[in-house]
Amino acid sequence: MKKIIILLLLVGLSFSTNAQTADELKKELASKKDSISKLQSKASAIQKKIDALPGWRKGAFGTVGMSLSGFNNWYARNAPDADAGNIGITVNAFANLIQDKFFWRNSMNINLGWVKLDDKSVSGDEGFDTATDVFNINSLYGRRLNKKWAVSGLLEYRTTIIDNFNDPGYLDLGAGFTWTPTSNLVVVLHPGNYNFVFSSGNTVFESSLGAKILADYNAKFNKLSLKSNLSIFQSYDSSDLSNWTWTNALGYTLWKGIGLGFEFGLRNNKQEALNNALISDPSATFASLDNKLQSYWLFGLSYSF
Repeated sequence: MKKIIILLLLVGLSFSTNAQTADELKKELASKKDSISKLQSKASAIQKKIDALPGWRKGAFGTVGMSLSGFNNWYARNAPDADAGNIGITVNAFANLIQDKFFWRNSMNINLGWVKLDDKSVSGDEGFDTATDVFNINSLYGRRLNKKWAVSGLLEYRTTIIDNFNDPGYLDLGAGFTWTPTSNLVVVLHPGNYNFVFSSGNTVFESSLGAKILADYNAKFNKLSLKSNLSIFQSYDSSDLSNWTWTNALGYTLWKGIGLGFEFGLRNNKQEALNNALISDPSATFASLDNKLQSYWLFGLSYSF
């Protein structure tokens, strides 16, 4: 009986010791986490000072989305034997030279997508068709008036790469002022801007003089990369010649630069809408046009440089 009592006391003491050790370890872990948090705050503050120094800032991240599938004798489908695929690629890059008296900011956005549905019962290979096709580059030079305002000149070019390269193509050249309230946000206000529109044949596209507004936000929060760009052209000749495009890209790094990415874009362009409407209705005009909002999106794996 005494042996049993002693054994129970030893077991109870063992549990008590283990519980006390676990509590001590939890307290030690909490203190370490507090120390890490404080060190991270100090590191972030130092990084902000480094980012504020004159010199080049460069970065890029992209997204790849892909799905491939095949069907053989799948009778629930109208086409029981078919191959399907969807591939999308985006690249967002920037190279900015920041100096005390001037800045030179350059950025690029590419979004390419292909889709395929190959019905094996139909002779021939349908191949991949273009789904999304976006190419945009811009270069902004500014001479500082003070820390937030500068006299600036902008060159921006937009077109497609896979289909109808430079048909249409848009080239904006203008001058005015640029506001940089933070290191991540740039707002361009150019009342003097000419919108060159390039196209082949007898088309509805016209060049015109107008105002250019561009807002670009580019930031990185630990593992999250974010880029948003709004480009607006307001024609002085006619609102039918005005257009705007808004693109947004997010990338979240999970492991060694690899993560998840999401991009979506919106556009309003009456000239493009009318050019498309004339394919099925030769009598279409700006007045009769149903100018629907254009959009695209892509989700997939991303990689940050």
